[in-house]
Amino acid sequence: QVQLVESGGGLVQTGGSLRLSCAASGRTFSSYAMGWFRQAPGKERAFVAAISRSGDSTTYADSVKGRFTISRDNAKNTVYLQMNSLKPEDTAVYYCAADNTFYSNPYYHTPNPAAYDYWGQGTQVTVSS
Repeated sequence: QVQLVESGGGLVQTGGSLRLSCAASGRTFSSYAMGWFRQAPGKERAFVAAISRSGDSTTYADSVKGRFTISRDNAKNTVYLQMNSLKPEDTAVYYCAADNTFYSNPYYHTPNPAAYDYWGQGTQVTVSS
């Protein structure tokens, strides 16, 4: 069982920045691909970014490409989401998730939320206009 705890959300003005963190329990964090997803009011949960277990490969949703950066520190069992140039449409609850399947390809990761086995409780990000 993996527990994920997000932090770093808050209220920020348009154009501002936030850094989300997701701390994972357990000793096998480095074997999981990790992802960030978000859910705005009245909308379905949407993919934001994902990173391979090696940390060497990443994927982003088109809506955040060039503004957000996902990274991980396997020594600290933590994955991050640096969010710059924030827009009101980025307002949502942000969730981190862990893909428990061990892939022989260390660069593998997926934007498909159905592939993720463990989810955090979410952290609210609000961007004011």
